[in-house]
Amino acid sequence: MDTKNTALPQIVSETEWMDARDKLLVKEKELTRALDALAAERRRLPMVRIDKDYMFEGPGGPARLLDLFDGRRQLVVYHFMMAPGASQGCTGCSSFVDNIGHLAHLNARDTTFILVSPAPLSQIQPFKDRMGWNVPWFSSNGNEFNNDMGAGDGFGLSVFLRDGDEVFRTYFTASRGVDRIRADFNLLDLTPFGRQETWEDSPEGWPQTQPYIWWRLHDDYR
Repeated sequence: MDTKNTALPQIVSETEWMDARDKLLVKEKELTRALDALAAERRRLPMVRIDKDYMFEGPGGPARLLDLFDGRRQLVVYHFMMAPGASQGCTGCSSFVDNIGHLAHLNARDTTFILVSPAPLSQIQPFKDRMGWNVPWFSSNGNEFNNDMGAGDGFGLSVFLRDGDEVFRTYFTASRGVDRIRADFNLLDLTPFGRQETWEDSPEGWPQTQPYIWWRLHDDYR
């Protein structure tokens, strides 16, 4: 980056900075409480029973939706964009998975996290090995799971609850709803330059590019 031609935040005294920071903190706390209230409302959403007998293919062989819970009560599924015949996975989906931490913390709260793609497992496994991921990844090749869950040919995030042998759908989000839970985006949002994309409301002269074009698979960055 050419810092000589990049606009910078205003330089102020420590006292002025602290005053501005305290004013912003009031709004941040208001947003935190609003997000807590939204999460409480989300926990009270109704649910719908899944009656269709979906069959998936995983490293351990064929699996039903119930099997994907791995014995836990809750299941979070990321619908990863990788179509049959694709040589590699979606760059955006890949950067999302790069942001997934150790799954032991989710497992400790009786929750399983997995990826599901329409590509056959023979395509998925080499790409997964290249990326170095340990997240369980299943193929939905040949079934209508992605379409039925609202992801279609795109990406999304679904949540399910198991009650005995019955499976219920409780939540789905896509687009910016998935974007919001990425650690890298949230960290960039704390920085002066933000995500550096043209849709952001940034001061004049801030470095910006069009969305998406800067994304790479993590082993393609130079």
